Amino acid sequence: MNEVLTSTVESPIGPLTLVARDGALTNISMHEQCHVSPPPDDAISDDAWFKDVAAQLHAYFAGELSTFDLEMNLLGTPFQQSVWAQLCEIPYGETISYGELAQRVGNPKASRAVGLANGRNPISIIVPCHRVIGANGSLTGYGGGLERKTWLLELESKRRS
Repeated sequence: MNEVLTSTVESPIGPLTLVARDGALTNISMHEQCHVSPPPDDAISDDAWFKDVAAQLHAYFAGELSTFDLEMNLLGTPFQQSVWAQLCEIPYGETISYGELAQRVGNPKASRAVGLANGRNPISIIVPCHRVIGANGSLTGYGGGLERKTWLLELESKRRS
């Protein structure tokens, strides 16, 4: 069974489209986000299935949650998956550079490839690609737009404990 479920939740950064396959979250995307495929036409709308995901997202946006606990299935190449796994290791409220992320995946010269994988992250916010910045501290490259990246980083810096 390869049933695809979907739901949309409101957030301070706009509506978020949630997608799950076979009992695991596979996508969270923002309105007008780059590199996102829409859910398949036969996806079933099921707000109840996403109740826990929505609750954790709302708690995050309220500054009450810094670590998510959700069943996820990140679909991508082995390299992309290694990048996304390292993104999950960046502590709440902290940032690293693309170069540092490349070092963490074991390929210090792969900053550009890491940036591309970062941009293809299928589960925005929960897999915190917004925590990766330019080597000089500048905010660069966010599929949801730099305004949203700024908003997320400011939220985390205010709520950091």
